[in-house]
Amino acid sequence: MSTSPKIALCLPGGGITGAMYQIGALSALEDAVVGLDARAFDVYVGAASGATIAAALAGGVPVQRLYRALLDPADNYFPLERSHILRMDFDEWRRTLTSTVLAFAQGARSLASRAPTPAPADLWEQLDRLYDSLPAGIFTLDAFERFLEEVFLRRGVPNHFPSLPRALRIVAHDLDSGERVLFGAPGHDGVPVARACCASLALPLFFSPVRIDDRQYVDASVGRSAHIDVATAEGADLVVVVNPMVPIRAEAGQVPTGHGHRASVRDKGALWVYNQAMRIGAHARLHETSAAAVREGRLLLIEPESTDAALFLHNPASFAARRSILEFAYRTTRERVRSWVDANAVAVARAGWQLATPES
Repeated sequence: MSTSPKIALCLPGGGITGAMYQIGALSALEDAVVGLDARAFDVYVGAASGATIAAALAGGVPVQRLYRALLDPADNYFPLERSHILRMDFDEWRRTLTSTVLAFAQGARSLASRAPTPAPADLWEQLDRLYDSLPAGIFTLDAFERFLEEVFLRRGVPNHFPSLPRALRIVAHDLDSGERVLFGAPGHDGVPVARACCASLALPLFFSPVRIDDRQYVDASVGRSAHIDVATAEGADLVVVVNPMVPIRAEAGQVPTGHGHRASVRDKGALWVYNQAMRIGAHARLHETSAAAVREGRLLLIEPESTDAALFLHNPASFAARRSILEFAYRTTRERVRSWVDANAVAVARAGWQLATPES
């Protein structure tokens, strides 16, 4: 007797705009495939911003409800605001100030001990001490954790892994060992889900590492991209990956900046140069590791085209930009589902999916 295949959903990171794309794409996939429910995958694997979406779906939140809520600024179903994420880490800045004063004091004593007069090279050597006084992160995710706890409570999403209706694995990296950690797996399932989401989201330079017990954790995206191997280790026969992290192919004059439309991503400054570099690396790693699985029909990869990704250049705090990304992801996914089905016939047959008719 045949058994239903075990299907996993992997949601890698991509920032707020990437999460918007994932919500829009999954909403379109539900509408395009008969009987598909984004809450009914057997295993969910979330990384960085994708961890929050994975946790919500594994906890029973309808993706269509998230989609409608984020389209309407008056809808408070998921009332995420800038202040929930961009909250200065004052404790870290106090540590920075203290360590800077200590570094100056030690440097001054070291220079004073060098007779008769310190050389310029000695001065630069002492200034190097300040590198270790830089903050470990600019922002803290404490407010975002409280926000998730409140949303989970109101929407009936358990904040403990064993209580979730579906298996959830949230990926982060241990800062002091470099090891990948799977929150939700045996031995790491006692961590609150909201805290695990924050640990997975703690992108270096931007967010301070998240402390859990006596360990520090950072963003899962610094290593593998979609962590497909986690899903296969859980016994998944088919893995669906919704990947928003593709390199942006910017057309001349089409890059939106605070000082008008410009020709290059460079014109958006250092943060976007860094973001584009992250996209290039993540996309290359994902395609290198997933090529065989795609050919064998064990993986269905949903992602925007590089020219489409220019939409992500807009400010995610803007409601107009948020709406554009959600609607764009929905529209393009609906348009491309049939071609994906044709190109991935083995994977679709493995899942037992059927396309809905245009009228349904």
